[in-house]
Amino acid sequence: MRYSGFRVIKEALTGHKGWTPAWRDPEPKNEYDIVVVGGGGHGLATAYYLAKEFGHARIAVLEKGWIGGGNVGRNTTIIRSNYLLDGNEPFYEFSLKLWEGLEQDFNFNAMVSQRGILNLVHTDAQRDAARRRGNAMILNGSDAELLDTAGVRALYPFLNFSNARFPIKGGLLHRRGGTVRHDAVAWGYARGADQRGVDIIQNCEVTGFRIENGKILGVETSRGYIGAKKVGVAVAGSSSRVMEKAGMRLPIESHVLQAFVSEGLKPMIPGVITFGAGHFYCSQSDKGGLVFGGDIDMYNTYAQRGNLPVVEDVIESGVALIPALGRVRLLRGWGGVMDMSMDGSPFIDRTQVEGLYFNGGWCYGGFKATPASGWCFAHLLSTDRPHEVATAFRLDRFRSGRMIDEKGVGAQPNLH
Repeated sequence: MRYSGFRVIKEALTGHKGWTPAWRDPEPKNEYDIVVVGGGGHGLATAYYLAKEFGHARIAVLEKGWIGGGNVGRNTTIIRSNYLLDGNEPFYEFSLKLWEGLEQDFNFNAMVSQRGILNLVHTDAQRDAARRRGNAMILNGSDAELLDTAGVRALYPFLNFSNARFPIKGGLLHRRGGTVRHDAVAWGYARGADQRGVDIIQNCEVTGFRIENGKILGVETSRGYIGAKKVGVAVAGSSSRVMEKAGMRLPIESHVLQAFVSEGLKPMIPGVITFGAGHFYCSQSDKGGLVFGGDIDMYNTYAQRGNLPVVEDVIESGVALIPALGRVRLLRGWGGVMDMSMDGSPFIDRTQVEGLYFNGGWCYGGFKATPASGWCFAHLLSTDRPHEVATAFRLDRFRSGRMIDEKGVGAQPNLH
């Protein structure tokens, strides 16, 4: 079934009796050509592009829970390509271009809204850094505008411009950035992959890998053994636990990142704002709720829930930037488990086990990377060669000294 405006009208007039399930719920087969471990955005996108762009069949996606129950449904929905370093910016620009045509590509309304992202600057040094970042973005084919105080005031007059501690001296505007409905991305990729013959197997936890003579033969799961010629792992915050079953120790720590949404308000924030004097970012959903977040919780955890000190820190930053938030009620919060790499940048690479591939270490950047991550991981699984925009995302880059330290804070994941 293809979705369209005419289909919506027809179903409305006939009692909505013609809708079919978005994807099948098949039993796992004994063997597949490619098994993707992880039914989040990256895993589903990988399977989708393996089938659509690279022509593979006999693909399975194994998800220990339900589709949309992980980080893909637990984020602040932001997409952007405002990175600085050559190892990152081409990749995220590729991802943003895929976002721009995604809804037409997989025939699903993911509510892609390129409403713009404004990174505020509060010091002369921050302005210089924003100018450098903007130039790097433009050189890599993205868009960037450096605004002065008047330019920021014209867009967001309700910000606290008179704050003596955090004066707003301007901002870096990325107009093509914006937001996307996070769970719709999972549903759209799942539906698109299923239509191309991919088996999406929920409630199927990988409990081990069957490896002989340095080669992958398949995976042990809670629903039995499944053979595979190739296995790709994309499990976000569970990366260390899953890859440990294959005898690997990753340069990754798992931390929880909290996000929040307020009560519904009239249209207030037209785009996405980030605070330059504290870790706070905010946008407004189509329902009217303000969606915002900040720092990770600094302790290691695999739990999808956060701690109160970070709630307080995020709210303090929000009120410092937008005093009117002090009168807004907080509706709910949630947590996603982040796979924080040692330099703040991801991995898309082969492992030392033949036929076993890894995708992870996305830190804060996982959701916005979903299309490009899926495409590049599918390219690697299909060709055994990295995609041209993902050549720097190697697992051995710490041994070779080729880190991608986007923020310049060193090998300390809780600072990225």
